[in-house]
Amino acid sequence: MSNEAIAAAVGGVAAVRKVKINWRKYIFLFLGIFLFSVVYFAPPWPDAVDPMGKHFALSKEAKGALAVFLLAGTWWVFEVVPIGVTSLAIGVLQALFLIRPAKAAFTDFMVPAVMFIFASIVIGLVFTKTGLTRRLAYKMLAIVGEKTSMIYLGCFIVTSALTHIMAHTAVAATIYPLLISIYALYGEGERQTRFGKGLFMGMAYVAGAGSIVTLLGAARGAVAIGFFNDIVGKNVSFFGLTYYMFPIGWLMTFLLWGFFMLVLRPEKKVIPGLKERASQLNAELGPLTRYEITAAVIVGACILTMSLRSFIPALEPVDKTAIILISTILFFITGILDLDDLEEIPWNIILLFAGAMSIGNCLWETGAAEWLAVNWLVMFQKANWFVFVLSIAFFVMIMTNFIMNVAAIAISLPVALVIAPYLQVAPEVILFASLVTAGMPFLLLVGAAPNAIAYDSKQFSTGEFFLYGIPASILLMLVVAFAVFILWPLMGMPVMTAN
Repeated sequence: MSNEAIAAAVGGVAAVRKVKINWRKYIFLFLGIFLFSVVYFAPPWPDAVDPMGKHFALSKEAKGALAVFLLAGTWWVFEVVPIGVTSLAIGVLQALFLIRPAKAAFTDFMVPAVMFIFASIVIGLVFTKTGLTRRLAYKMLAIVGEKTSMIYLGCFIVTSALTHIMAHTAVAATIYPLLISIYALYGEGERQTRFGKGLFMGMAYVAGAGSIVTLLGAARGAVAIGFFNDIVGKNVSFFGLTYYMFPIGWLMTFLLWGFFMLVLRPEKKVIPGLKERASQLNAELGPLTRYEITAAVIVGACILTMSLRSFIPALEPVDKTAIILISTILFFITGILDLDDLEEIPWNIILLFAGAMSIGNCLWETGAAEWLAVNWLVMFQKANWFVFVLSIAFFVMIMTNFIMNVAAIAISLPVALVIAPYLQVAPEVILFASLVTAGMPFLLLVGAAPNAIAYDSKQFSTGEFFLYGIPASILLMLVVAFAVFILWPLMGMPVMTAN
C-alpha cells in the first residue's frame, strides 16, 4: 500500500472518530417512544364524567391516540427528526397499533385543509418568481423607512389587516416571500439573527391575531358560530363577531409588536441607506410585467370569490379549497409556473400539516379529545365564573396547538355550555373567549399554517418557537382576562345570566 493510501486511510479513521453522537437527539427520540409505550400499554384509565352524570370511556384506541399525541408532540418540539417525518410516524403508528384503519389515518394527509395550504404556498412561490414580492417589499420599505422597529410594525400591521379579508394561511404564504426580500436587505445573509426570528415568528403570531376579527380570516369562526347556534339557539352575525373581536385582534397585534421588540430586539436600530436602496431596486424592476399582472389578477379573483362566499348564498356551498386550487391550475396553464417549480414546494411543511390533521382527527374520532375536555372542565364546575371562563379559553389554547382549532372548540363548547348555567355564565362569553385563543396557537408549528410557513425561513428552531410561545401565550391569556372581565362587559356583551 502506498504512503498516500495509508495517509488517506488514517485520515478517514480520524474523521470517523471525530463524528460526535448527538445525545440530545437520541434522548428526546427515546423519550417520545417511552411516553408512547407508557400510555399505550398502561391499564385502562377511569371514565370521564360530566356534571349531568354522563360517562365518557377511554377506549384502547383512544388511549393509543393519546400515546401518539405525546410522541408526536415530543418529537415536534425537540425536532429529533425532520418535522415532516414525525408526521409520517403519526400515520404509521395509527396503522401499526390498530388505533385507526390505515385508510383513515393516511387519507387525512390529503384532506381539503392540507390542499388549501399547498395552494397558498404555491401563491407565495408565484409572487416570488414573478417579482411581485420584491416590488411589494420595496414599496413597503420606502414607506416605513430604515428603523427596524418600524419595519417590524409595518410587516405586522399589513399581515394583520390582510387576514380580515382573506384566510390567514393565504396571507402568510403571500407575506412570507415579502419578508424574505426584506430580510435580504438586512445584510446578514441567511444567518440567524434576532431580527430574523422576530420578523418571521411575529408574522405567524399576528396572522393569528388578525384572523379572529372577521369570519374571512379562518374557517373556525363560521363553524363555531354554527355550532353555538345549534346548542344555544342564538346566532352571531358577521358584524356582531367583528364588533367584539376587532379591539382584541388589534390589541394583540400591537402587544405582539412590543413583545418582539422586547425579547427579540433587532441587532441594528436602523439599516442605513435602506430607504434609498429600496427605491433604487424598485426603479430597477421597471414596469409591471405580463406575468406579474396575470398572477395578480388570478390571485385577486380567487381571494374575491372566497370572500364573497360569506355574502352570496349561491357561492357558499363551493369549497374554498377548490377555489384556491384553481389558481394553481391557472399558474401552469398561463406558463407562470412549470414542472421544475414543483421542486421548490416545501413538502416538509405540507407533511407537517398533514400529520397534524391526522393526529387531530385521531383524537377526535376515538373520543380521546372529548375525554380530555370533560376531565379538564369538570375540575372547574364549582369555581368562580371568571376562573371557569378562563379555564375554557386555556384548554382551547393548549388543544389548538395540537389539533384543528375547530375541533378544539367543538369538543370543549358542549361541556362548557352544560356547566355554564350552574355558574350563571352567559354562553356568549364562552364562545368569544374560546375563539380568541383558538386563533392564536403560539407554542407548536402544527397549531396553525402561518407557524409552519414562517419556520421555512430557517431563522428559528421548533424549540425556540415553543420557548418564545410560552410568554406570548401568557400575554394572550392576560388579554382574554381583560376582555372577559372589563372590555366586553363595557361593550355590552352579557357575561352572566339572571339567577
